[in-house]
Amino acid sequence: MATAAAGALGLLWGWLWSERFWLPQNVSWADFEGQGDGYGYPRARDILSVFPLAAGVFSVRLLFERFIAKPCALHVGIQDSGPYQAQPNAILEKVFMSITKYPDEKRLEGLSKQLDWDVRKIQCWFRHRRNQDKPPTLTKFCESMWRFTFYLCIFCYGIRFLWSSPWFWDTRQCWHSYPYQPLTSGLYYYYIMELAFYWSLMFSQFTDIKRKDFLIMFVHHLATIGLITFSYINNMVRVGTLVLCLHDVSDFLLEAAKLANYAKYQRLCDTLFVIFSAVFVVTRLGIYPFWILSTTLFESWEMIGPYPSWWLFNGLLLVLQVLHVIWSYLIARIAFKALIRGKVLKDDRSDVESSSEEEDITTNSKGPCGRSSSNGANRVNGHMGGSYWAEDIDGLVGPLATYSSWASPRLHSWD
Repeated sequence: MATAAAGALGLLWGWLWSERFWLPQNVSWADFEGQGDGYGYPRARDILSVFPLAAGVFSVRLLFERFIAKPCALHVGIQDSGPYQAQPNAILEKVFMSITKYPDEKRLEGLSKQLDWDVRKIQCWFRHRRNQDKPPTLTKFCESMWRFTFYLCIFCYGIRFLWSSPWFWDTRQCWHSYPYQPLTSGLYYYYIMELAFYWSLMFSQFTDIKRKDFLIMFVHHLATIGLITFSYINNMVRVGTLVLCLHDVSDFLLEAAKLANYAKYQRLCDTLFVIFSAVFVVTRLGIYPFWILSTTLFESWEMIGPYPSWWLFNGLLLVLQVLHVIWSYLIARIAFKALIRGKVLKDDRSDVESSSEEEDITTNSKGPCGRSSSNGANRVNGHMGGSYWAEDIDGLVGPLATYSSWASPRLHSWD
C-alpha cells in the first residue's frame, strides 16, 4: 500500500515538473543547475525564500500603519473614532441579524406598532446599525497609505531597473538566448519582492477590512501568485518585469485618489482619478497589447517557437487583456457618471454593505439621529458641500484589483 502510494506520488511529481511541458525542446532542468553569471538561473526552490520575506513585509506594514500612516491620518483631520453606536434593542437586533438589514415599509410599520416607535426612528436605528459594521475611515486610510507607499516605491525601483535593461528598449532581447538567461541581482530582488508582497496580502486579507469580494480577492491573489511563480520557474522573467512595471504605473495613482477621498480633498481626489483613468486605459488598452502581447505572441514565436507552457503563458496574458477591457469599461462608466454629477461616484462594491448617501453622512456621527459630528464625514477639504463620496470606487479593486502584478491591476478597493 505504501509502495503504491509512493509510486503514485512519484508519477504526480513527474507530471507536475515535466520538462516537456515547462521547457523548450532539448532543454532539461539539469541545464539550469549551472550558476552562469550573477544569481544563476531561476530555480523552483528559490520561491521558498519568499515566505520569510512576506512575513517581514507584513511586519513592516504593521509598523508603518501604526507609526507613520496613523499620524498622517490624524494630521489631515481623520479622527480616531468609530461610528455612532445604535441604541441596544433586542427585537431590532434580531431582525437585523436574522431577517434583513434593509426592512421594507411593511416591516417598518409592523416594528413601529410592536415597539411603539416612530417609523423614522426605526429607519435611523437600522442606518446606525449598518454603519456600525463599517470600518473606520482611519483604518481604511492606513491600509491605502501602505499600499500607495509600496506601489510607488516598487514602481520607481522597477522603472529605474528597466531603464538600464536592454529588453526595455528592444523587446526581442526578452527571447535572445532563452531560456539561458541568468538572473541579475536587480531582477531577482524585483521579482521576489513583488511575489512576497502578494503573499503578504494573502496573510493580511484575513485581518484587513472585510469586503464583499473576499473570495474573489482570495482567488485573485492565488492567480497572481501563480502567474508570477509560473513565469519565474519558466525563466520568462524579462518579459515578466515589463508586465509588472506596466501594471504598477497606475496602482499608486488609484491609492493616492483614495487617500484624497478619505481626507475629503474632493477636488484632488477627482483630479487623481481622472489621471489614473487615463493612465490605466493607455497602459492596458494601448501599450499592453501592442508592446507586451506583440513580443510574447509574435517575436517569441519567431525566436524560440511554441511549446506547451508557451501556449498556457500566452493564453493567460490574453485572458488578462480581456479583463483589461472589462475594467476599462467600469472605469469609463464611473468617469462618465462623474462628469454628469460633478464628482467621482461609487462603484458596485463596498466594504460591508452598500449604503445610501444619507448613511454615509452619519457613518461617523457622534450624536443621535439627525445630528452628526465630524470624523471628516461632513467636511470637504478643498471645497465645501455637495460631495458625499463616501463609499467609493471600492469595487474597482475587486474586479480590478489584483491582477496587477501579472494579472492584477490591484485596484485595491475604493473604500
